[in-house]
Parts: sequence; structure tokens; C-alpha cells
Amino acid sequence: MSGSSPRVLSIAGTDPTGGAGIQADLKSIAAFGGYGMAAVTALVAQNTSGVRDVHVPPTAFLDAQLRAVSDDVEIDAVKIGMLGSAEVVATVDAWLADVRPPVVVLDPVMIATSGDRLLDTDAEAAVRALCRRADLVTPNLPELAVLVDEPVATTWEAAVVQAQTLAARADTAVLLKGGHLGGAESPDAIVDATGVHVVPGPRVATRHTHGTGCSLSSAMATLAAHGLSWPEALTRAKRWLTGALEHAEALHVGAGNGPIDHLHELRPHIDLGRSWSSERWEATASTRADVDACAFVRGLASGDLDRGAFEWYLGQDLLYLREYARVLARAAALAPTVDEQRFWATASVSCLVEEAALHQSHVDPAGLVPAPATSAYTDHLHAASTAGSYAVLVAAILPCFVLYTDIGVRWRGTFTSGHPYADWLTSYGDETFETSSAEASLIVDAAAREASARTRAAMATAYDRSMLLELAFFEAPLV
Repeated sequence: MSGSSPRVLSIAGTDPTGGAGIQADLKSIAAFGGYGMAAVTALVAQNTSGVRDVHVPPTAFLDAQLRAVSDDVEIDAVKIGMLGSAEVVATVDAWLADVRPPVVVLDPVMIATSGDRLLDTDAEAAVRALCRRADLVTPNLPELAVLVDEPVATTWEAAVVQAQTLAARADTAVLLKGGHLGGAESPDAIVDATGVHVVPGPRVATRHTHGTGCSLSSAMATLAAHGLSWPEALTRAKRWLTGALEHAEALHVGAGNGPIDHLHELRPHIDLGRSWSSERWEATASTRADVDACAFVRGLASGDLDRGAFEWYLGQDLLYLREYARVLARAAALAPTVDEQRFWATASVSCLVEEAALHQSHVDPAGLVPAPATSAYTDHLHAASTAGSYAVLVAAILPCFVLYTDIGVRWRGTFTSGHPYADWLTSYGDETFETSSAEASLIVDAAAREASARTRAAMATAYDRSMLLELAFFEAPLV
């Protein structure tokens, strides 16, 4: 292998929806840092609901593709998928005999996830023979049954026996996949002459499994080209595949059995030039416009706000800040780094000391009772703090920082010396608070990059809810 990018050739059919076949192979190879290449055995008209038609080009053209690659490129691994006919199998077999790639993974594609048969019956014997050329064979249970000419195994124990039979007959290693069995667990195993190397794993409850077999086999070929043993490769590939299944629904591709998310490990690290926090800020533009338009905020800016309404608001804000300080302390406890722990802890102390002192200079805190809008907001924050997700919690916290900073910065320097609420308003336009708000946004962006798609969705829900509760908090004094 040259450098850290193994050159992996996929020999398989196509999928115009991108979820299976060569398209899936290339995504899997790329996901593990390989350089993917492809030779097409069949053009398949299919989507997530099934196969509509298959066109097999002349085998002389397949041979020309294979020779063009191997005459020019040193190949580190080969993944073989859909072959379709005995003539195609023979063409690939002859090429393997001449080139002898260092790693060959055979995914004996016979039956698609949709149930469509993808291999002529007269080609089954040829595929059985081709297994002897492979270093690893990766059948699903129906395909394993065909290869050993037995009924489909219905238990893990029976499947292991069939895998052992195939491994012995073909003198190869077999990746036994438990995905077609029932139960909460979905184990896989490498079965070879040295024994049965089981890799346990949870079953992911999803119908979006299109191309799972193609993707796993090409991942195995790439990992083997990196130098991993088959058990090591399966352990790594299975962790990746579990995540790919968990993220599959978020792709929204097709109306049938959708594809897995091959790039789920990479996706959070893709820099689009826009941060998570800026995207949420833009997404809540209508809520922020309602904040600017509400009578309380307009009266606050002009100085015409009724003094009693302002003092009522400050009393509620004082109650809010006491709870907000507790939530910030919880964020500090959950924070993954010392710097983040220090930031949230400092913010918590600031709420109790600096902000509370400012409020107490305007209103007597004795006898204050939280209003419904105040309780709704603090209940939301406490729910986020007790749910256990640091990412969701800091997303819920962030609007209080960025919304008040935005108001303070926009109003900075617009007040006359006699403005009745200048001391309170200018505190949110303070450069120190602005800096803290920017740091809070960076922390939340980092949490979003590390989060799963499901967690990021929950973060967005928590953030948007906080924005709406901020609006309700501003509206409450004049309701």
C-alpha cells in the first residue's frame, strides 16, 4: 500500500439512487480514507423500492475496464459485488488469476434488500467457485444458504455452522452477518480456520438498510488494505455501520428502504463556512423580529415604558437569573473540557453577583413569585439540564446570551444621559458580555460538531424553544 490511502477497486453493478452497488462502495471506501476505483459489471435501473431493469454490457468491455485499471494502477484491495451471470463471473475470475490483488473481498450479491434476485441461477456454481479466490466472503443469510446449498438459517448457531462449512470448502474467511435474525442484538462474526470471532452489536430499528451489504464489504476491503486483521476490521466497520444506520433516516432519500449515511462520521466536521449557532440565529429571525416589535422592548428602548411594568419585569428577571445560574452550574458539571467548565462556572457566578446586584438596585426581591412565563422558561432550562445531554443543554442556554447581546450592541450608544433605563440596558451592550456571548456560541458550535444528527435536531428544538420563551418573557409585563 502507498501512503495512507489504499487504492481499492470495486467491481460491481450500479445504483442510480446512490445507495447500493458501486456508488455505495465508493462512499464506503472514501469514509475510511481509501482511494476508490470502479469497474461496472451491470447497469441497474433501481431505486429504494426495488429493481426495475438490468443491463449487462458485453463481458469484453468489463475485461477492458479491469485491464485498464490494473495495467496502470497498483491495486491494494478489490471488492467484488454484483456479477449477475456465469460469463461475468468467468471474466472476473480470469482477471483475478492474472493480477492476483493482495486483498479480495467477495460480496456474493444474489438477492437485494428489496427481495429482487440479482444473480442468474446458472451462475450460482460459478460464484461458489469464485469464493476460493477471495480472502473474505460476506454473504447475508439467504446468500450463505445458497452458497452451501442448504435452507436459510433461522438461528445464530445454525448460521455459524453454515459459515464454517463455506469457510472450509472455499478455504477462506467468512463474514457472518446476523442482520436477518430477530432480537435486540445483531452480532456479526469472522469465521475462518482459526475459529469464530464474534463482534456483538445492537440492532438498529430502521427500515433504511438499502446497500448495507455492499457498504460493509467495501469498508472491510479498505480496512484490510490499511493493514487491519479481519476481526479488527469488522470491529471498526461495525461501529461505523451502526452509526450509518442510526443516521439513515435523516438523509430523506427515497420512499422505500432508504440508504445508510456513509459519511455520518465526517459530516459534523464539514466546514460550510456557517456555524450551527449562526444557522439557528437565522432560523429564528421571525421570533427575534417579534421581540423587537413587542411593546415592552419598544418602550424600553424609547424610555417611555411604564415604571411599574419595568420593575415587574426586573423582579421576574431576578427570579429567572437565580435559576439560570443553577442551569449554568449544571453545564459546568457536564462540560467535557476544563476551559468549558471554567466558562460556564464563571457565567453562573456572574448571574448571582453582577446581574443580581443590578436588579436588586431597582427592585426589592422579597416576596417575589414567578409568573407563568418565568416558570415556563426556567422549567424548560431545568428539563434540558436534567436530560443528560450537554449539547442540548448548552443549546437551550445560548439564546439568553446572544439575544441580549444583539439588543445591547444595537442599542449601544443610542441613549441620552437622562434615559431612565440606561444602566440596565447598557449592561447587555458591555464588551465583556459580548465576548462571553461569542465564546458561548463557539462552545455550542463545538458541541454540535460532535453530536449525532438526532442530538443536533434536539439541540435545535431546545434553542428555538428558548427563543420563543424569551419572546413570551418580554411580552409578559404588558399582558
